[in-house]
Amino acid sequence: MVLNISVIFSSVREGRNGIKAAKFVVNKLKERGHKVDLIDPQVYKIPLLKKIYDDYPKGKAPKNLEDIHKIFDKSDGFIVVSAEYNHSIPPALSNLIDHFGDEFCYKPSGIACYSTGSFGGVRAAMQLRALLPEIGMPSIPTIFPMSRVDTSFNDSGKDLTGDYDKRIINFLDEFEWYTNALKEARKNGIPEE
Repeated sequence: MVLNISVIFSSVREGRNGIKAAKFVVNKLKERGHKVDLIDPQVYKIPLLKKIYDDYPKGKAPKNLEDIHKIFDKSDGFIVVSAEYNHSIPPALSNLIDHFGDEFCYKPSGIACYSTGSFGGVRAAMQLRALLPEIGMPSIPTIFPMSRVDTSFNDSGKDLTGDYDKRIINFLDEFEWYTNALKEARKNGIPEE
């Protein structure tokens, strides 16, 4: 089944290498036939949070927030591709996520984390495990850590090692299972608050 997937990227740093990892995830989802949107806070120029999307009168939100709202609203699931900054997630990622709310509810998330070192950003993944269910998008059990992203992928997101092409298969199989299951369940409504 074709799914609408939003891949949410985390970093706005100059010379960022993680965008290669995000492109790798996008490419792999597209190879499976899914409709994929890459949400990059640098491209969308997300402002510091002063007002969440829902606080704007209908039709009055800034265009960049309106565009992301439409993408998130139609998404069946989300994959968050996060760097690790100081054992946590980047502020640009938290800022982007905090602008939205209802768009995430009862939709699963997959956590893909990365670093230029050997740990692959797993400490950021643990922070996301706490955050994502709180905003309505529980994460699937498996995480997808990517180490040495500066040399593991080219600028187009191609795996230069051969390992990630194999490793991502189980992660995406699991993500698709949860996304299809929750998409089907949402057809019957969601729990009342």
